Amino acid sequence: MEARDDELPPLDPAESLRLIAREQATTTRRLTPDPRLLLWPWGLAWLIGFGVFFLRFGPDERVLVDMPDWVPLTVLLGSMIVAGVITGIVGARAARQVSGPSSRQGAMYGFTWSVAFIGMATLFSRISDLLPVPEANLLWAGAMVALTGALHMAGGAIWNDRSLFVLGLSISVVNVAGIIIGAGWHALIVAVLGGGGMLVAGLVSWLRMAR
Repeated sequence: MEARDDELPPLDPAESLRLIAREQATTTRRLTPDPRLLLWPWGLAWLIGFGVFFLRFGPDERVLVDMPDWVPLTVLLGSMIVAGVITGIVGARAARQVSGPSSRQGAMYGFTWSVAFIGMATLFSRISDLLPVPEANLLWAGAMVALTGALHMAGGAIWNDRSLFVLGLSISVVNVAGIIIGAGWHALIVAVLGGGGMLVAGLVSWLRMAR
């Protein structure tokens, strides 16, 4: 009985190495979540949420679009919750295909995000009323972005992912620059450079994975 062509062994060691490389690449693509689904929800959440902040609480307390004071923070938190749900579902689906330490690391890392944001929101909800509105808004926005940047950098260190670490570092630099420039401008800078940067990073990562 003759073997089919796809059952024949590779003709030489070089072909064997190429076959192994192709299988490894296929496995990596299958187990790695689509970076667009991980980064685009957050990029849109920041672009929309911080954009609304800028329109309501502009530089020098200017109101570019009149709306109730509670709307910007509600939109920002709501959009971040939606982004968190989307990325959580994507990450959970990917984790189901992996067992062992890597799966536990991913679960603990995701849990860390939830606990950190809940703790921060609980603390700031107690003290933000003691501050003037511009400073309170800057406290909320700056702290959320700072925490996001730090957690991205931590994730990059855990998984030796240079792209994730660089993204977290970039977010942190943008955040510090916005805080230094001041309330109002911070929201615009984070919306454009932070949110827009994540949209670009998701596209670049997807194109790199496709290659």
